Amino acid sequence: MPNPAIKLENISKRYRLGMVGSGTLREDIVGWWYQIRGKEDPYSKIAEANNREQKGASNYVWALKDINFSVEQGEVLGVIGKNGAGKSTLLKLLSRVTAPTTGSIKARGRIASLLEVGTGFHPELSGRDNIYLNGAIMGMRRAEIKAKFDEIVDFAGVERYIDTPVKRYSSGMYVRLAFAVAAHLEPEILIVDEVLAVGDAQFQKKAIGKMKDVSQGQGRTVLFVSHNMASVRALCERAILLKDGMVYQSGNTEETIKQYQEISFKSGPNKSLCVESEFHQPKDFVLHRAEILGFLPKKTSDSVTIQIVLSNLRIGSSFHINLFVFEKNAGIVFSAPSEPIKSNNKEKFSVQYEIPNNLLNEKDYFVKVAIVLDLSTTIYTTPDYILSFSPVAENSSLYWYGKHPGAVKPVIKSTIRQVYD
Repeated sequence: MPNPAIKLENISKRYRLGMVGSGTLREDIVGWWYQIRGKEDPYSKIAEANNREQKGASNYVWALKDINFSVEQGEVLGVIGKNGAGKSTLLKLLSRVTAPTTGSIKARGRIASLLEVGTGFHPELSGRDNIYLNGAIMGMRRAEIKAKFDEIVDFAGVERYIDTPVKRYSSGMYVRLAFAVAAHLEPEILIVDEVLAVGDAQFQKKAIGKMKDVSQGQGRTVLFVSHNMASVRALCERAILLKDGMVYQSGNTEETIKQYQEISFKSGPNKSLCVESEFHQPKDFVLHRAEILGFLPKKTSDSVTIQIVLSNLRIGSSFHINLFVFEKNAGIVFSAPSEPIKSNNKEKFSVQYEIPNNLLNEKDYFVKVAIVLDLSTTIYTTPDYILSFSPVAENSSLYWYGKHPGAVKPVIKSTIRQVYD
């Protein structure tokens, strides 16, 4: 790859837990002195890998360690990994929000970043003013922004509210406008984090189409971070998998996704409880726990009951919880919305889903949930799978004793009649 759009060489990022700086003036001076002499900071030798599943002995941790890869011009690279793997840190380094501890990053052209909802927006300014502000931050001239203005507003679908302060926008409006600005103002490199999960399904589809057009039609480079494997498959031919701050695998998207699914559930097929501390909590809601009721493994002749317990802090809102069940190394098997929930105070709810007996095959199944406001706007989706289960097969059919293909094996009624011509 002679002239890559992005090239990372020996990139590492070290943090000291719980403090700004190293904690003492002596350590700061020693680290600075070693750095200007071109030597390794002695405190980096005691830093540990960013493994959240183990208690560390050091206050220093490597959020990223020895990252090396290149991205070709016009390529869409997927970046995947569990929470805490280092994805957001990597994007902040690429966006120059923070600097690496070691290594170098070379990028050819202007970079537009969409790392969180409303990145670079000023809440007191209108949507119109924020378009010009965001464009100026990206290094665009006023004439360039003006030429794209109508196209940006139309794509975002916020024409009616374009002169309203963005602090009054919903999360979906925020992200639609922010993405539209980043995608239309023609940066050479576009960096997109998981923010698209906030928008509705129609906008997500439109956004993925726009990113394809940006890369294939206009030759611009896209780094796409997502926990939605269907979106990664649709958009990226190549992906990298981060684990504990290091590149675990890089290559073909499908093979990388399979590796991600393997390490996500390396401890066993049945994960029956996810507690509050394991959730990345959404705004205005608290997810207390998710569990599979009853003993595991479940038999395919038994129903499977999944329970989600949460609190709603957004008084007067109407919402429902979408359940998504995935098959390992494949895609989604089905989704199931709960009935709408309306609360008048800060209440705690339990939502139970009963998967009918004899529906699921002898496979490994994983669960995600999403919170949807007003029957239309997805405001939160659990980034990782929160539950897993593997039904045990029984010979539920009197007429077939082999292995059933497919993700499901429902008992379908058949009627046989003799036909007389």
